[in-house]
Amino acid sequence: MNWFRYDDAHNLILTLHIQTSAKNTEIAGLHGNALKIKLAAAPIEGKANVTLLKFLAKHFDVAINQVILKQGDKSRHKVVIIQQPGCGPDVLLKMSK
Repeated sequence: MNWFRYDDAHNLILTLHIQTSAKNTEIAGLHGNALKIKLAAAPIEGKANVTLLKFLAKHFDVAINQVILKQGDKSRHKVVIIQQPGCGPDVLLKMSK
């Protein structure tokens, strides 16, 4: 299983592992079958989820309403849908350390 796939409508589906309260928001590489993202936001009142959605919207060149948190609202493991992304998932791997 890969950390990303496309559905029949050409939406990008990402499987993510999130680390909150990091110094910076950045890609940390692969974590098993998920892409690990460090977020500079605490997991309080949905702040980390909002930071994640904004981060993904920016890097996939889409509006924030095109980034949907499908699973994992209160979990480190999340599934996110990017509707009609402006670029492919490789944009995130190029950012990893």
